[in-house]
Amino acid sequence: MIKKGLKVKILTGKDKKKEGEVIEIDRPNNRAKVKDINMVKKHIKTTKEKKGGIISKENFINLSNLQLIVEKNTKKVQAKK
Repeated sequence: MIKKGLKVKILTGKDKKKEGEVIEIDRPNNRAKVKDINMVKKHIKTTKEKKGGIISKENFINLSNLQLIVEKNTKKVQAKK
């Protein structure tokens, strides 16, 4: 099961074969945001509080296009006698 904070590999799309960390999950729609993957440009309008412009941010990607990366533990387990 893919959860927030786990490392995943992208299987399809423009970011194919890239790896990243899950930062947000949308379970009802089966989608997840991965850090620095599926970047899109968003136009922000200027307001009194914020400066406007074009920002890049992560967009959701379908969970079926992600593969969980299982990290092997580097510690050696000593057998008990």
